[in-house]
Amino acid sequence: MRRITIILILLVSASVLSAQEKRPRNLPAFDYKKLHWGFTVGLNSMDYAIKRNPEAALYADVVGFQPAGFQVNIVSDLRLSDDWNLRFLPGINLGSRDMVYFEPGTWEVSTYTVAGNTYDKMTIGSSYLDFPLLLKYRSERVNNYRPYVIGGISYRLDMSAKSSYDPEGDDMILVKPGDFYLEVGFGIDQYLQYFKYSTEIKLAMGLRNIMVPGVSRDNDFEYVNSIDGIRSFLVMLNFHFE
Repeated sequence: MRRITIILILLVSASVLSAQEKRPRNLPAFDYKKLHWGFTVGLNSMDYAIKRNPEAALYADVVGFQPAGFQVNIVSDLRLSDDWNLRFLPGINLGSRDMVYFEPGTWEVSTYTVAGNTYDKMTIGSSYLDFPLLLKYRSERVNNYRPYVIGGISYRLDMSAKSSYDPEGDDMILVKPGDFYLEVGFGIDQYLQYFKYSTEIKLAMGLRNIMVPGVSRDNDFEYVNSIDGIRSFLVMLNFHFE
């Protein structure tokens, strides 16, 4: 055990010394640009935080955390100081969530019927127009790497949100199209020979209840009645090219 500890200490020390070695810097003047542009591609997974009605006969939940969403953004970056940048990243954000209803006590999925067809889940697809405004704080650059944290607000408009129920669809609830989000994340800037590449993980938390209350299909009121409120959440893995 002692030998293993000594070996680990030596390996960590060697890694730290290697990271501190001075190497030729790519794009040495990049961070001094007042304004620069780029683009983002990324993956996302969408979820709902559901406030449930404890007196309802059904229990709603989102299942199958799906990393199947996709997004594309335009990057506009304004340098505020050596460490701070203001970023505006308009774009589109596509994804979906699967909602099911359980019968409390048995935890069996409750099926429902629409237009003669029986379903056991509702897929809620979202096509967001995305307008994030974020502050980026960067640490000191080490060779060709620079870690950072990022945070701010965004407004998302869901172009897939419906104002009424589709007679042939499988909707159990309706959601409002617009919402404000609080966003936080972290990433690493990597300076390559011709451009800067960044990998970033970010969480977006909806700030208001987006459920449309008191509207339901005929004979399906129990699905709406089981939920008192819904807030939207997104987890994003972004790749920036600037």
